Amino acid sequence: MDRIKVGKSQVETTSLGLGTNKVGGHNLFPNLSESDGLETVRAALESGIQLLDTAFMYGKGRSEELIGEVIADFPRDQVIIADKAAHDFSSGEMVLNNEPQFLKKSVDDALQRLKTDYIDIFYIHFPDEKTPKSEAVGALQELREAGKIRAIGISNFTLEQVKEANRDGYVDVVENYYSLIHRDEEEKLFPYLRDAHISFVPYFPLESGLLTGKYTKDSTFAENDPRSKNEKFTGKSFQSTMEAVDTLRPIARRHHVDVLQIVLAWYLANPDLTAVIPGARNAGQVPGIVQSSEVNLSKDEYDLIDRNFLAL
Repeated sequence: MDRIKVGKSQVETTSLGLGTNKVGGHNLFPNLSESDGLETVRAALESGIQLLDTAFMYGKGRSEELIGEVIADFPRDQVIIADKAAHDFSSGEMVLNNEPQFLKKSVDDALQRLKTDYIDIFYIHFPDEKTPKSEAVGALQELREAGKIRAIGISNFTLEQVKEANRDGYVDVVENYYSLIHRDEEEKLFPYLRDAHISFVPYFPLESGLLTGKYTKDSTFAENDPRSKNEKFTGKSFQSTMEAVDTLRPIARRHHVDVLQIVLAWYLANPDLTAVIPGARNAGQVPGIVQSSEVNLSKDEYDLIDRNFLAL
């Protein structure tokens, strides 16, 4: 499995990671099994994945606690933890908070839940409306100098916010929404990140299953299914995406894998992406994710996928 360096930091990790919002994320997904979550994280680490991407908002700390249970059984230097915070519930309501004291407390609290001495990558999960971005990142730099975090990240920031946050050159990585069917970041953000030597990690790479190959143009959803009211899963948008997904099936057959592996392999081959972090609900899904790291797309295959999805 390929290893990558995160931005200008000293953090190195596998380019294939695990998104853990389904590990303890009871506030985000119904009917989650915590035992499944524990087994999923363990299976990922045992398969060679190092990067675990979590956040306070995944179960309001529960994901961090479950990850802490698992990593206690592994050498700490073989696990790369990416964590995030910005959601503040101290007033009784949820507000976004990037104030230095809040970020510092968030890191200290996360360290306790994870039962570790340091966090490899710490992201500001969302920008707030009032805190100067460079001031918020400056607080994370202080935490890095104190040895509590090793790399600085920001998430869900616009290009202008990224520039402001990186005023002093401290930002190592950006994590934003990006997928084969959501490519807004390519035109403006990616050129800046390349010039600034900042890594990029996409979230929602599989678009809630839309890019896994399990749906076809004939798929329908019951009226009580949330997907029936999601524009991505209905009408012309859904039909166009399914037509593009169908062009992946011959490529998958040539490589003796499924569409899921081809999509993840495209992300892994994309020079603008540092790592990809698909999620999994149970340990049985981990081998399929790991298999994508063994798929070597030809340049023609990569370019064909690129063109077919750009045309959407």
